[in-house]
Amino acid sequence: MTTDYKIKVQNVTKEFDLFKTRSDQLKAFFSISNQPIPEFWALKGISLEVAPGETLGLIGVNGSGKSTLSNIISGVIPQTTGVVDVRGDTSIVAINSGLRGQLTGMENIRLKALMMGLTNKEIDAMLDDIIAFADIGDFVYQPVKSYSSGMKSRLGFAIAVHINPDILIIDEALSVGDDTFYQKCVEKIQQFKKEGKTIIFVSHSLKQIEIMCDRVAWIQYGDLKQIGPTKEVVAEYRKFIKWFKALSKKDKKKYQTDAKKKQKAFKIDEYEQQVTAERQQADPQNPHVAKEVHKDFYGGVISETMSWGNRILTTVVGVVVVLLMLVNVSGHSLTSVVQHPSQVLHPTTTLKGPGVTKSTK
Repeated sequence: MTTDYKIKVQNVTKEFDLFKTRSDQLKAFFSISNQPIPEFWALKGISLEVAPGETLGLIGVNGSGKSTLSNIISGVIPQTTGVVDVRGDTSIVAINSGLRGQLTGMENIRLKALMMGLTNKEIDAMLDDIIAFADIGDFVYQPVKSYSSGMKSRLGFAIAVHINPDILIIDEALSVGDDTFYQKCVEKIQQFKKEGKTIIFVSHSLKQIEIMCDRVAWIQYGDLKQIGPTKEVVAEYRKFIKWFKALSKKDKKKYQTDAKKKQKAFKIDEYEQQVTAERQQADPQNPHVAKEVHKDFYGGVISETMSWGNRILTTVVGVVVVLLMLVNVSGHSLTSVVQHPSQVLHPTTTLKGPGVTKSTK
């Protein structure tokens, strides 16, 4: 891979645990359950680069991992393994992405712009342009949860393109809305291209991909099937779609089921060993290849389960909280609670009177 890139994705995987209940999810997070958790690998080792000023299209059938990859690049979700190096501010345009349903359109504009580092003065200066571009009328003063998919897409796109990001990620945002809005979006994207902006464009519309993109990456059930010039990759993808449509209903189902089984059966340790073997073959004189690969896989990744240190700390904090609660409820000192917890939990009161001595609980 080169050093002149705007986005680099290397050996990126994404695993989702298929929890049945919320309690199963909490047990896994605190690492207190020994039950095996079904896994699904949405991405199985993606490596690609996007050059400055390039527009890269992402294509593939539903469930192939296009949106997962775009969300990882934009920072919406973390990768499970691998390197994600994004040189610049990103703004993602997808239905519902970054929009809060309880807030009005106007409030969402201000919130998202503030999150991107703009000042209130800068937001005020562009507010009218955003509202005019979205063209949703008085709905801009209504909660976003009342919007149609098209209106959410309009507002999201309008905000994203006016906060002037270095990298624009568009995930199926042009698949809804009328022709007039679509043409406005195309013109804005073309303007961004002329300004040298880097764009990731996710779409099922091959015509849109051919118009917008310099190169295309074909994601197929978690794998990078092909990447290259738009014309070449789109032609191969069309051949696949034609072949797939010609299959019987039974064969289509079998093909999809087999692909998803492979996503569930993917083993990250085996993949790491494969990458290590490839690098050792390319650089046989380097004795530290295995360590370097492991660092690349996990060095920049946030763990989704608690480490032993955090588990111990959480336990200690939990014990302290319980003791403080006992102190507040019982009225005893903290020393008494620690030294005689049974007396606090099961207090005994001695009643004394003329000729009477009685203990009650």
